[in-house]
Amino acid sequence: MATTSALRLALFEPDIPQNVGTLLRLSACLGVPMDIIEPCGFPFGRKALARAGMDYIEQADCTVHASWADYQQQAHGRLVLISTRGTQSFAAFDFLPSDRLLFGAESAGVPDFVHAAADAVLRIPVRASCRSLNVAVSAAMVLSEALRQMHPDWRRLILGEKE
Repeated sequence: MATTSALRLALFEPDIPQNVGTLLRLSACLGVPMDIIEPCGFPFGRKALARAGMDYIEQADCTVHASWADYQQQAHGRLVLISTRGTQSFAAFDFLPSDRLLFGAESAGVPDFVHAAADAVLRIPVRASCRSLNVAVSAAMVLSEALRQMHPDWRRLILGEKE
């Protein structure tokens, strides 16, 4: 599948298959490649992802990495972690086409060594009484902002429309 840019989504040890399926669908629909860093908190496979990902899974450009070390060896570009521990809002960040947008496990986020490896740690501002958003919602928000910054008319880019 042709992709819109070198920008990538990455999931660190995800533990909810429906969210992974939803993100694979997002990846396919927007043409943004995705990385899944194992181990997953569920048996990774088509059956676990089928309902949320539907038939879009086949269109997604997805690479599965056996471990964090494997991912780090193969990855290029700036690592941008989205975390509740971030100090800068994603909306105030200048994204680059080579960024890797990393999201942690739904139940635990990412460990300190992943935080330490990040080039930037961003947050999605939410009300003080709320902890965080769903990872698939979070990824859609941040990815949309990154695409908007890089491609002001990203709808045209994704749909392949001519000017």
